[in-house]
This record gives sequence, structure tokens and C-alpha cells, in this order.
Amino acid sequence: MKPRRCAIYTRKSSEEGLEQSFNSLDAQREACAAYILSQAHEGWQAVSELYDDGGWSGGNMDRPALRQLLADVEAGKVDVIVVYKVDRLTRSLADFARIVDILDKANSSFVSVTQAFNTTTSMGRLTLNVLLSFAQFEREVTSERIRDKIASKRKGMWMGGSAPLGYIVHDRKLVIEPGEAATVRMLFRRYAECRSIVQLVDDLAQEGITTKLRTQGSGRVIGGKPFYRGPLARLLQNPMYIGQVMHRGQLFGGEHQAIVDTELWAEVQAILQANRHERKVGGTTRYPSLLTGMLTGPDGQPMTPVFTTRGAKRHHYYISRIAPGGDRKAAWRVPAAEIDRAVLGVVEQAVRDHASSSGCVATLDAGQQLADNLTSWSVPEQRNQLLGLGLSVSLEPTGLQVTLGDGEPETIPIRLAKRGNERRVIVSGSQANAEPNPALVRMVALAMAVRSSVLTGGRDPLIDHFSPRHRARMLKIAFLSPDILNAIIEGRQPGDLTTQRFLRCDDMPLEWAAQRQALRL
Repeated sequence: MKPRRCAIYTRKSSEEGLEQSFNSLDAQREACAAYILSQAHEGWQAVSELYDDGGWSGGNMDRPALRQLLADVEAGKVDVIVVYKVDRLTRSLADFARIVDILDKANSSFVSVTQAFNTTTSMGRLTLNVLLSFAQFEREVTSERIRDKIASKRKGMWMGGSAPLGYIVHDRKLVIEPGEAATVRMLFRRYAECRSIVQLVDDLAQEGITTKLRTQGSGRVIGGKPFYRGPLARLLQNPMYIGQVMHRGQLFGGEHQAIVDTELWAEVQAILQANRHERKVGGTTRYPSLLTGMLTGPDGQPMTPVFTTRGAKRHHYYISRIAPGGDRKAAWRVPAAEIDRAVLGVVEQAVRDHASSSGCVATLDAGQQLADNLTSWSVPEQRNQLLGLGLSVSLEPTGLQVTLGDGEPETIPIRLAKRGNERRVIVSGSQANAEPNPALVRMVALAMAVRSSVLTGGRDPLIDHFSPRHRARMLKIAFLSPDILNAIIEGRQPGDLTTQRFLRCDDMPLEWAAQRQALRL
């Protein structure tokens, strides 16, 4: 029996609910897959390709998955299109005629698993046209309702839903509820005084002030719980409390009365905006990271700042975000210091170049001042400048892509080296790692103490406990090339040079040039 390749097509007009683990598209696909399985005796086989149009209207054919499906039909890759309902494929009679024409030319067909009819007979085609006529009618009526709702919102009318705290619904209009309105005014005043949502939430919880009680149609009572940060922040930003209605980013005068005066409202919005900016630049963070929100990994996802504590020292890293169940071995975990220094160096040079090429004395002075002060500022001050410059950084396996605004990206070459459980980023150029490693500097000092002890025959309490084998290793370090030792003291050593690797220098060549090549200096 000749197999018939079946493609499942699913569609949903809105994006609401698509983020759920099992959504409408999954339900449609599951029903279609079960129907294909029931026709296995006829040779039906589901193709592996997914044709899903989530958030696309059925009123036209300008849908990515549908275009790909029809292209595969014309290419002879699909024999049967399987849909849950006919209106999933289209809600337009004209578009359906075009789809049928494509299917006929390719000798293909389609099946609706919930609407059994045979399109090879005149009665079946009549039934199909009737169904599509109703589908088109339903779409047009829905569009009219949406247009009416938009027009009503522009007039400031209440369009239903749960009444916000401070109002009740009477004759399909919002009316002020005095007790709740007093609570709303109190919330705005208290926030303007304390300027912190976290503190206000704690104070409200201690005072026993809770959210609005609501009785649903089923009789179930909800609400009456402590305020949380998110809902409280949304309440403080709700323009309904100044008598306005928000629609598509624009404010329209509402039919309801205001609860909060415009001066207090404006003050609260200014505080919220200032706090958002402080959080964005890291002003309210105890240990802010320079590139948070500006650095992405090789997968294009933002990298998250983390830190570990070893003794009294804090080590900062950027790590890849791993989805639940993802492979943690494939994650990137790179030290933040090297990347931050390299990016600041590129930005500093870019600012200088732009200021020099501007031809304006004021711009030149401002640019030079910014470049001179950038590395000495605090992290929040640096973040504020970098965000203003539109900085974006992409970490790739071969380099850092640094872009300012709409400019061309600049690549900083890097290489990766394993260091324990992390991928150490080694940035090209001596300035990127110009920071001495205390452990390596101490090892050089001890090596010089061993050398002095051997040459003079004296004793040094710092090295008396060293074994003969360890003394021999330290002595080899002391007789390395002077420029190698100077590079370590000045912090110009390779990023992957560790004390363990330093000690394991038994096969280190005697030639100084070969030593520099072995240590990549």
C-alpha cells in the first residue's frame, strides 16, 4: 500500500495561553495525530515537520506555517493536510478556493477530524461551503465587536472585568467606594513618603492591610490577602485612579471619577521611574555587575551574574542561563573581571576616536573627559554611561562582539582555557589582564628566597619546611627568564597560568625564548 504523508496544521488567533506547557496548539495536534494513527491501515503516516501558526488570524493566508505547508504540498512532500476544524485552515471562502486549487494541482487533499464530509461529492462541497460561510461570518462579527470595544474605550467607557480597588460597578459604570478609595489614597501617600515598595509592603503586612475582597459568580470569595510587590506596583501605576483609561499606550478621559489628585499621581510616577533607573544601573544592588542585561552568550540568551566567596574574597562570574532539565556541562561560566576590563577598554577607545573625529571642541573635551574618568567611576556610574551609549556585548567562542548603538561591532579576540570547572576567558592584549595574581607573585617571591638560600647557604623561616623536591621545583622557577618573572609581578601573565601549572615546569626548556613561547608571553 502506498503511504500517504500527512501534515498536521494548527492555528490559534491570539497568543494568550501559548506560553503554557500544554496549549491549544498541542491539543489540536494531539487530536489530529490520533486520527492519523486510526487511519494507519490506509497507509497514513504523520510527517515530522510541525506547521503551527500561534497568534495568527484565519482571515488571510499571510501566515508563515501555512505558506510553508502549501509550498511543501506543491513540492510533493505532503499528500494530506489534517486539521482539527476547517476554520483552523481558513475563515475565508476566497482563500479556501485558492487552497483547494493548490491541493487539486498537487493531487493532495485535506481532512477535518471533527467535521466528517466528503469533498468529492456535490453535497460534500456544499456542506463545506456552508461551514466556511459561517466561519467567515463569525470572524467578521468578532471583528465588529472588537472595533466597537476599541471605540468605547476611546470614549473612556468601562468595558467590564474586575473593578479595581477603590471602585464598584453600578449600572455597568465604575462608582467610587469611599472606604476603598481612602485605602488607595493612603497607599499613594505612604509610597510618596517612604519611596520604597518593599518597605511599604512590609508596613502594610504588619498593619494587617490586605487586598480587595471579591465575590465571583460561583459564590467563591477571593482576595483579602497581604499586598505583594508586583500587584502593589501595578496599582500605583494604574491611570484609572486619575480618571483616565489606558488603550494601546494612550490615555483617554474616563467616565469615572478620579480618586487620586494629579499632583500626587505625578510625584509617585516620578519616584517609580527614578527607582527603576536605580535598579537598572545597579544603584540599589549591593554588588552590581557591570554588563548585566548587556551581555549575551553564544546561544543569544542573556548571561546572568553570580559570585562565589573564598575566604574574604568575592569572585564574580557571568553564567549561561540553563533551562530546567538542560545540559549544565554545556553552560558557560566565565570570570567577569577580564570581560569587564576588555569591554571598558574598547568603549574608552571608541569614545576617544569619536570625540577626535567630531571636529567640535566641546564634543572633544566631553569625550576625553568621559574616557579619562570611565574606569575610575563606580559600577552604577559606569553602567549608566554604558546604557546611555547603547552598549551590547556578545560572547562568542572566538571573541567578544562589542557594539555601541547602531555602530559596527568590534571584535576582541579571546581564547578559552579550562581552569577547574570553569572556562577561563583569556583576552588578547596585555592590558586586558593587567592585574597581578597574588598567588603567583608569592610563589615568585618564595622561589627567590630558595635561590638566595642555595647561593648563600643561609636559612629562611619562610622556606625551612620545604621538602628537597619542592625546593628543586622552586629553584627552577627562580631561574626562569627575567622578563617572564617581571610579567608575573606586573600582572601580564596569561590568564590560564596557575600556581599548579607553574610548579609543574619539569619540562620547561632552558632557552628563554622557548620559555616565553611555552608560557605564551
